[in-house]
Amino acid sequence: MAWNIDAITTAALSAALTAGASRQAAVASNIANAGTEGYVPLRLAFDATLEDARAALLERGSLDPSHISAMRGRLEPVLDAAGVPTRVQLDAEMAELAGNSVHFQALLQGLSRHLSILAIAAADGRK
Repeated sequence: MAWNIDAITTAALSAALTAGASRQAAVASNIANAGTEGYVPLRLAFDATLEDARAALLERGSLDPSHISAMRGRLEPVLDAAGVPTRVQLDAEMAELAGNSVHFQALLQGLSRHLSILAIAAADGRK
């Protein structure tokens, strides 16, 4: 079945914003527990989810908004090269926080533009 670009774009933006919010929550938790003995910092792993979506796209040949909406990252512990949980590094967490903030702002700008286009289309091209 062919899906319209609006449904696909909306689903993709929604999934990306959800992932950004989850990443923000993980970083906030890491920062809040920086001094907690035994706390293992977390990262949102999204690579496997994206690879699964890519494989499904190649298999089916089309994008399905419900499949995009169902995409979720998973929280994984931050491990060193030996597989041992690391300690929270505040400078790395702050860098992650800043990067996620920029990413989230770009997504919101994309959503704003998408909704503006839909508003123009709904008004038959009149502003």
